[in-house]
Amino acid sequence: MSPSVRRRVAVVLLTAALSAGCSAPGSNNESSDSGTGPIKIALVDAQSGQLSSLGAWELKGAKLAVDEWNNAGGVNGRPIQLDVFDDQGDPTVGTNIARKIASEGYIAMLGTAESAVTIAMAPILKEAAIPNITSGQSPGLIAVQSPFLFLNGPTSVTYDETLAEYVVTTKGYKKIALITNNGSYGKGEHDAFTAALASRGVTPVADQVVTTEQKDFSAALTTIGQQKPDLIFLGAEEVESGLIVKQARSLGITVPFAGAAPQGTPVFADTAGAANVEGTIVSSPYLGNDVSEAAKTFAAAYLAAYGEEAEMHGAKAYDGAQILLTALKTSNVATGQALADAIRATKHTGLLGDFAFDGTGVGITATSIGVITNGELVAEPS
Repeated sequence: MSPSVRRRVAVVLLTAALSAGCSAPGSNNESSDSGTGPIKIALVDAQSGQLSSLGAWELKGAKLAVDEWNNAGGVNGRPIQLDVFDDQGDPTVGTNIARKIASEGYIAMLGTAESAVTIAMAPILKEAAIPNITSGQSPGLIAVQSPFLFLNGPTSVTYDETLAEYVVTTKGYKKIALITNNGSYGKGEHDAFTAALASRGVTPVADQVVTTEQKDFSAALTTIGQQKPDLIFLGAEEVESGLIVKQARSLGITVPFAGAAPQGTPVFADTAGAANVEGTIVSSPYLGNDVSEAAKTFAAAYLAAYGEEAEMHGAKAYDGAQILLTALKTSNVATGQALADAIRATKHTGLLGDFAFDGTGVGITATSIGVITNGELVAEPS
């Protein structure tokens, strides 16, 4: 792995702590880390490339939680060392990083925010008994069936069940078109939303699949426009979704769009243009920084630390880091299976809701509906 792929962020700068040894990840029979130095946690995300906004948000949210714990004395008196690896949004790079993590004494991993990369890394992390809390939401993560893989947010099934109930049952939309990409995220969204529509007796009037690297969507959008839908569902990440909306508006398509987490982000709105995203319907577990007192506190700390407004991905990563650090504390810095068991046993009231992990690694199963109104994501009355 070249130095450019790995960028280390030293969260703890105590010379003695950083020079002390840290035990390698334990086997399934180990119950705790016998080391006395820093607790080594890896954060893996795209820090470069088209998906780098996801990595930047996740890093800021996770680092904010780690900094809070370190400022309070660490975990059971030991500092936390958070090292950042750039997977470039590439599953092959991710698998190489997974092997590196397994060989260098990391006892847990936060990330990735890209489902395809996490799925590629999961078998290696499972074999090494390294718990992983991911920000991905593809149902494919559950299909991996790893006892070491946990989600810090809902799956696409939850996002899209909530969305379908709102757009079909509450709003009465029946002529719905889909445009999704062929990546793990897009496929998960496509399948989950299609199933949610089918259970309500709705068949999409158009179903267009694009590639993850595509930039020109005129053909797909022209096909959709010919069917005269009254709503278009987006199953793509932030930048691609924004480009789709921008091009749709330039082709004269004026109907609202609907989607999940990516559509609630500033990158989506900035890419598409503020006027073009007006009326977009969003299913999300975190609709804004004023939804609770805890969210307000988090947002204020985030703004103070980074000089920018917090959003859902940072909040999700903050929750995931808090769950991991709490599990480390209650387990006396367990490793391997014992740490995975401690994570699964952790009940956490977080920014996204009340976490309680089931046997599949899913900890939260609810989202809410918001609509972009006057440039802001506004919660719809429940």
